[in-house]
Amino acid sequence: MSELHAPLSVITGSEHAYRRNEIIERIYERVLVEDTGYVGNDDLPSPCHLWQGPTSGTGRGGGYGRMSLNSQTVATHLVVYTHLFGYIPGKKQIDHKCNNRLCCNPAHLEMVSHLRNQRRRAERAKEKTSD
Repeated sequence: MSELHAPLSVITGSEHAYRRNEIIERIYERVLVEDTGYVGNDDLPSPCHLWQGPTSGTGRGGGYGRMSLNSQTVATHLVVYTHLFGYIPGKKQIDHKCNNRLCCNPAHLEMVSHLRNQRRRAERAKEKTSD
C-alpha cells in the first residue's frame, strides 16, 4: 500500500515519528558527551550527555536543561525520556542516576516515585558532605 493510499493514522504516525526524531536530533546537536566519573549498573564507566543550551537557572530547582518546543519551554531530559520510554505518569519523576541535572543520557534516567527521588537526593547530599 502506498503512503498516498494509507489510512490517515498510518501517515500521521510516521509523521509523528519523524518529528520526534527531528526533536532528538536538535537536542543532540547541543550535547557534549563527557566522562563525569559515573559508573553504571554494569560497573562500567558511563559518560553523561551534557546539555549545552539554556538551563532553568541556578536557584532552587534550577540547573536542568531547557529548550523551546511548540512555543513551550520543556526540560530536555524529559523529552529524551518520553521519546524512548513513553509517557511519564503524573505521580512519577525522572531521576538522574548520575546526579547531573544537565545529563540527557537515557541510561542515566530512571522513572521513580517522588518519595524515592527525595530519598536519593538526601543520600547524595549526605555522601557529598562526607567527602
